[in-house]
Amino acid sequence: MADNPHIMSEDDLNVEVRLSQIDNYKFLVDFGLPNVDKLKVDEDPPLGKGEGADPSRLLGAAISQCMLSSLLFCIQKSRARVDKLESVATLHFGRDEDKRLRIIKVDLKITANVPESEKTKIERCLPIFDKFCTVSQSVRKGIPVDLEVKLSKTEKGGA
Repeated sequence: MADNPHIMSEDDLNVEVRLSQIDNYKFLVDFGLPNVDKLKVDEDPPLGKGEGADPSRLLGAAISQCMLSSLLFCIQKSRARVDKLESVATLHFGRDEDKRLRIIKVDLKITANVPESEKTKIERCLPIFDKFCTVSQSVRKGIPVDLEVKLSKTEKGGA
């Protein structure tokens, strides 16, 4: 494992994220990081109560944060300065061939407030930074999801 617990070494490329049901569609996410609070997630009504981010919004946040981090890393490597980075991810929904709701496109708009003197350095990053975003590149290629469901016994009469 690398000295920084947030940076994975070549030998440790697996991460576990655990969810535990709180109530109905509301879950608690444990990222497995000692200094990171657990996150409450929920589905939007009518399924859930909207008391936490839903999976689609989490995907939009993951893509956005990864892209912003990749851009910031490139900017810093270029020894440039940025005053503020912001993004807006718009997730577009549609139906697949089986009429199931899917995210069919994500538009990501990034705003980088930069001093005029830094623009030339930062412009070098624009054609390359997105290639280093693990999340967006993985989503673009499609990620295989292997699924295993284990059923465990509960006490007589339910949960």
